[in-house]
Amino acid sequence: MGTTAQNNPALVEEQFLALLRELLVEIGKPQAASAVSLKASFERDLGLASLDLVELLVRCEARFEVELPDEIAEEAETPAGWVKAILNEGQDSEPRAGYRIPPPRHDSLPEPLSATTLIDVLTRHAEADPGRVYIHLLEKDGGRGITYGELLEEAHSVATGLQAMGLRRNDTVAIMLPTGADFFYALFGVMLAGGIPVPVYPPTRPDRLADYVHQQIRILRNAGIRMLISFTRVETIARLIRLNLPEALAGVTVADLKGIKARLGDARVVLADGALLQYTSGSTADPKGVLLSHANILADLRAIGSAVAVRPGDAVVSWLPVYSDLGLVGTVLFSLYWSLPVTIFSPLEFLQRPEKWLRAIHDSRGTLSAAPNFAFELCARRIPAWTIEGIDLSCWRVAVNAGEPVMADTVARFTDRFRNYGFRAESMLPCYGLAESTVALTMPALDRLPVCDRIDRQTFETERRATPASPQDADALCFYSVGRPIEGQQVRILDSQGRETAERVLGRLVFRGATTTEGYFRNPQATAASRTPDGWVDSGDLAYWADGEIYMVGRSRDPITKEGRSMSPWQVEAAVGQLPGIVAGSVLA
Repeated sequence: MGTTAQNNPALVEEQFLALLRELLVEIGKPQAASAVSLKASFERDLGLASLDLVELLVRCEARFEVELPDEIAEEAETPAGWVKAILNEGQDSEPRAGYRIPPPRHDSLPEPLSATTLIDVLTRHAEADPGRVYIHLLEKDGGRGITYGELLEEAHSVATGLQAMGLRRNDTVAIMLPTGADFFYALFGVMLAGGIPVPVYPPTRPDRLADYVHQQIRILRNAGIRMLISFTRVETIARLIRLNLPEALAGVTVADLKGIKARLGDARVVLADGALLQYTSGSTADPKGVLLSHANILADLRAIGSAVAVRPGDAVVSWLPVYSDLGLVGTVLFSLYWSLPVTIFSPLEFLQRPEKWLRAIHDSRGTLSAAPNFAFELCARRIPAWTIEGIDLSCWRVAVNAGEPVMADTVARFTDRFRNYGFRAESMLPCYGLAESTVALTMPALDRLPVCDRIDRQTFETERRATPASPQDADALCFYSVGRPIEGQQVRILDSQGRETAERVLGRLVFRGATTTEGYFRNPQATAASRTPDGWVDSGDLAYWADGEIYMVGRSRDPITKEGRSMSPWQVEAAVGQLPGIVAGSVLA
């Protein structure tokens, strides 16, 4: 930090408050800007959300030339806390502990082709090479490696504790933990004990546990959880859960379970009928738990591996939430099956400092990494050049863009911004998937530029046909190919009468195959409503075929109709987001 700021606290206060007012005006809160003071609450008085605070963090660090603590955005509730952090920056002379990620090994373990469960996979890898590092876990001040042998041993300790506490086969266990070693011990421990793990996103504000539990209670009730594994303040959560879920046995920590030190009997534990209960995004109002079998997951992992041509020396990098299908199945379990090292850090760290994602790819020589479109946009717009000096992204051969609509402007911005850092345009891979298909459903061919289909806007919005636009049409729409169905899956696109559509005609995408869930947990009505009479699952998404590939358009329930024209909300959001003075990602249609 510059000496002016160090020697003049009043100046720091003045400049920070001015910076805050500027941001509030830009995001359309001029009245809140007039209420700015050192003691004003970011949430209550100024109406700032978590992403707004991330934007404030980026601007603050650039303005004062400081690197603030990662937790500042979640712990400091007033401008006074931020000013104090700026003034204190640099006073701690203790060097931070580092963690060196070794380069990926080229002696891969044999593919577990005959494995029938995820536990089979973990056990085989642990027996073949117990000291091989599976997870490189990056933490605030360093990191650590988790080997296959350690993971299996710790999972056994958790499993024995669960069974000693009365867990029965097919009981559901909620795992409410942040990204960390305990999450992975709990995940496989529940499986080993014969339970079904239910990953649930953890609270980010420990001071608001009661509000958080009330928000999550619908999911926990739908899952019929028998136990909850959470963090050290689990007592508070457990008490609230017992009031709402009297059938639940207990709330415990991983340390509690390991401390029981019980012994499993000699008889082999029979795994649960389901491997994982995954709640779909947007399910807080009407929870829908997708029950996935070991066969579903293994089929998807094998198909994804084939699609990305897994090879010795591959390495995975992820900041994605470990309770999401793309983060858990598409990254953590994918790396497990193919015995690839995976470098992992928390979503909050990415949101606060998106450059950590690119730095982790550089440091680990990561070759495979996935994220939703907004993450590529965040990197293209918000990463200061000085934070990524010297990084080399030439190792990144597959950058999966999935989980939300792929935007042409984002693809161009990200590619242009990081081309000089070694990123290849051919690495960007727009894909499509959903929890009901385990995670992946369609993927395009490798080593080609993303295929953007430019179509006539008027014809598409009025006639639901994707007619190619002329090269001179500046108003054309662009949809990216998400390729063809992965191995073991079939896809059809149907019109409103249930008939297959013609080439370039919009319809509802339905699918079936080896990776498809058998249904929603304890919800036969939703399961029946999602299926056609001949067994195809309705994705709820709109798409069209062109030249043998699929182009995704959006949710079937979302289109906005205006004067006979139908458009997706994300098109409106993208257009408004480009206007002067609008912060990208702050528009909702």
